[in-house]
Amino acid sequence: MKNYFKYIAILALGVVSCEPELENPIEDGEVYSNGEADFSNYVALGNSLTAGYADGALYITGQQNSYPNILAEKFALVQDTEDFTQPLVSDNTGGLLLGGTQIAENRFVLAGESLATARPARYTGAAPTTDVTKKLTDGPFNNMGVPGAKSYHLLAPGYGSVAGVATGAANPYFARFASAENATVLADAAAQNPTFFTLWIGNNDVLSFATSGGAGVYQQNVTDFTQYGPNDITDPNAFAFVYNALVSQLAGGENGAEGVLINIPNVADIPFFQVVPTNAIPLDAATAGALNAQFGAYNTQILPGLVQAGVITEAEANSRKIIFAEGTQNFVTLTDEDLTNVSGILQQPPFNLDAQTAGLLGQLRQATTSDLIPLTSAGFIGTTVNNNPMLVNGVSVPLGDQHVLTSSEQQLVAQVTAQYNGAISAIAQEFSLGLVDANSLLSQIDSEGGLVYQGVPITSQFVTGGAFSLDGVHLTPRGYAVIANEIVKEINATYGSNVPAVDVGSYGTVTLNNNVQ
Repeated sequence: MKNYFKYIAILALGVVSCEPELENPIEDGEVYSNGEADFSNYVALGNSLTAGYADGALYITGQQNSYPNILAEKFALVQDTEDFTQPLVSDNTGGLLLGGTQIAENRFVLAGESLATARPARYTGAAPTTDVTKKLTDGPFNNMGVPGAKSYHLLAPGYGSVAGVATGAANPYFARFASAENATVLADAAAQNPTFFTLWIGNNDVLSFATSGGAGVYQQNVTDFTQYGPNDITDPNAFAFVYNALVSQLAGGENGAEGVLINIPNVADIPFFQVVPTNAIPLDAATAGALNAQFGAYNTQILPGLVQAGVITEAEANSRKIIFAEGTQNFVTLTDEDLTNVSGILQQPPFNLDAQTAGLLGQLRQATTSDLIPLTSAGFIGTTVNNNPMLVNGVSVPLGDQHVLTSSEQQLVAQVTAQYNGAISAIAQEFSLGLVDANSLLSQIDSEGGLVYQGVPITSQFVTGGAFSLDGVHLTPRGYAVIANEIVKEINATYGSNVPAVDVGSYGTVTLNNNVQ
């Protein structure tokens, strides 16, 4: 079977070819004021969304269009400010080297000769030149965004150790600019004595679980972060404790800084989970018939036998039936860890299946429209196992946990996200800080018709919507400009300031361009 999922037709593309004008451009000569805020030394803490990460990589242009850099430009119009510095990488290729060996991939570009043939692909026009071992010496840096960081990583000594990068004990992005091998992100930020700060952290505490298809575990009531895996969900109470410690260090005490906190969006609102449909397997009549014959005994004998033995309920048996039809809307098959695992029972009488077959059937079902498939699985579905045409991933071979975010996993993600946001809101109120509801904002962008922002239509549509870059998770320059403008609004409302609005329409989105230099 062919691989039918090369981004499907994300891409009946009408890729942005011109930039709409704002209805209400900023007027020259307007008088600005910082109000009760002091922007003279602004420091931003966070993860990849703060760093300006986009298109699956960190590159110079992305950093220059990070929301903290956009904000710093506006702050400089309001009062005298120190130069806003960022730990710029060495090129627009993206990718990272560790002692000359590439450890992170190049950025995505929209590759192709025309809009009709364009597809997101890793840039191959140049090799990356940013080497983690070549530490930056011109810090400290006002943009302390660290791609990949979770909340507790900002407090972790050694998170910026070059020696720890190869073993996974340290973060390669922070290793480039940490002040010392045992430094923490928070300590390096606090040492700059910021007068104003923004904090957008916590996305990865739940996002990595979701983007891995729920391959991690929910570390409920576990406060020892050394026990956490890379895709695990952070315990909400532990998250609240860490978040409070971060804000206390920055905003507490007599010399505490003013600032704005940004909450956590729902992962279901990002294109990463909206591109690959669950029911796009095309089958001709002969193939559908052969598959139905292959699963015939499973549907008519094994499942009823399991019900009769009291192993599963009738309702679960019905949800596990595998049925294909001629056409293009067949649902993928998957392994669902929430189903009863019957693999061991199927190896016993009266079923007597071999271990491999029993394993495939153990928690098997077809997807529904409630499931979500990660964008990264697009190139996997429809491929064969060992070039065997009878073993097709997502059809005769079920997708593994990492390829599907089930409805129950989505509910867990939404529940934890709400708990995180509850803690962030309470902490913002406790310290009299501004709060930007990014969760609500991205939900509006994801709604039908999207959001008309300053006269500019912005949606979550992959490639063409304007908000999200080619990795389906991180924002475009225009998306980051929207976040910056929401922060400006909150600053003006909270601190009586008059910081000028960000001209969102002047920031770009995705373009058809293979030349990134």
